[in-house]
Amino acid sequence: MDQTDKFTCGKFPVYPQRYPFSGTMRLETKRLVLRDWAQKDIPDLVEGLNDLGVSRWLAFVPHPYTEQNATSWIDFCAAAEKKGEGRDSFEFAIELKSESKVIGGVSLTRISQIHQTAGGGIWLSSRYQGHGYGSEAFGEKIRFAFEDLNLRRLENGFFKGNEASFKMQERFGYKSEGEKRKAYRCMADGELRDECITALLKEDWIKG
Repeated sequence: MDQTDKFTCGKFPVYPQRYPFSGTMRLETKRLVLRDWAQKDIPDLVEGLNDLGVSRWLAFVPHPYTEQNATSWIDFCAAAEKKGEGRDSFEFAIELKSESKVIGGVSLTRISQIHQTAGGGIWLSSRYQGHGYGSEAFGEKIRFAFEDLNLRRLENGFFKGNEASFKMQERFGYKSEGEKRKAYRCMADGELRDECITALLKEDWIKG
């Protein structure tokens, strides 16, 4: 979206109705498709998140992770999709083109059009880690936020000890902004976790 696709109200951007805040969302990279979650993704979702090696780094994912949990998640995402222009989050399934398989999820949450900010995170099935898929999906999420939604600041968080997450974020220009001690009780293992806060300003963005 360029400046001609955006109306203004005072000094704040207001997006026109033709912008696809409703309907099917689909973003593509060389190897991946980022799209809305669907009922057909339940087996892949369970396979990816029913793994303590993955869920121990996430705040709100229980262990074991069941089909019922997956169904509830997809229903939650579907409700968010129906908000139309009032939508303040995007939850994308990460589909690997070569296998037509969902291998993770990436999100853009707490979107504020007034402040032009958002949060979000990412997870990837352990079988598909180490191949650059996470960076590819995360980079496309950033591009979507800054170029399509015209946001200016993205915030992220990760549990202390997850250095792989921080290293990936640093490659895009994220900077550490502090630490919240014992911020969450991880649902997967019941442990209290410190959350490290990071953020990326549009002007600091390092494009992949």
